[in-house]
Amino acid sequence: MDSDKYLEGQSMQRPPLFESDSFIYWKNRFETYVKSKDLDLWHVITNGDFQPIIQNPETKLDEVVPFEKQTDDLKRRLAKNNEAKMVIYNALPRKEYERIFMCNTAKEIWKTLLITHQGNSQVKDNKIDLLVQQYEQFVISEDESIDSAFARFNTIITSLKALDEGYSSKNYVRKFLRALHPKWRAKVTAIEESKDLTSLSLDELIGNLKVHEMIIKKDSD
Repeated sequence: MDSDKYLEGQSMQRPPLFESDSFIYWKNRFETYVKSKDLDLWHVITNGDFQPIIQNPETKLDEVVPFEKQTDDLKRRLAKNNEAKMVIYNALPRKEYERIFMCNTAKEIWKTLLITHQGNSQVKDNKIDLLVQQYEQFVISEDESIDSAFARFNTIITSLKALDEGYSSKNYVRKFLRALHPKWRAKVTAIEESKDLTSLSLDELIGNLKVHEMIIKKDSD
């Protein structure tokens, strides 16, 4: 695949091109892409292949249905297994394909990618611990802009969410307010007194702070 001709993001017909250096970013976008196309495909990727099995109405036992007796609906459902593999293949460069071509199911492929690039459970826990530490120690310097601070903060919380870890929206708001330099103390107090922090979104908070930042800059000029 010629990545220069891939035109990433310009077509909804192709899944996001795999990025080993930004795996969590790619993983989230790929998941969203698949779910937007067909929820059955995401079910196959995360839970395993659909099986040609139905319950015998007489014995109440599950039985494998031979191909010649499969209904069109069952065949369409089973076709999701190969469609799920193909949607992953279409996102991978040849180097990654060579890593997973021995996998028989979409679930096996996905698990291999996660273990290879996100790490096993121990590695994942270590990453979470590091990100939690970064979150707890997050501070905003006196000269740092709100945009810059929010970009750093968003990277941390997005990475935590990608690892199935995170805090509540209310916690994000309070944490960002606490991280502001003391020069913001009067503004923080004003926000705490005038806003309901339990319902204030992080985006709304950032917008409010950016407006105040522009007023300060204008006054200083």
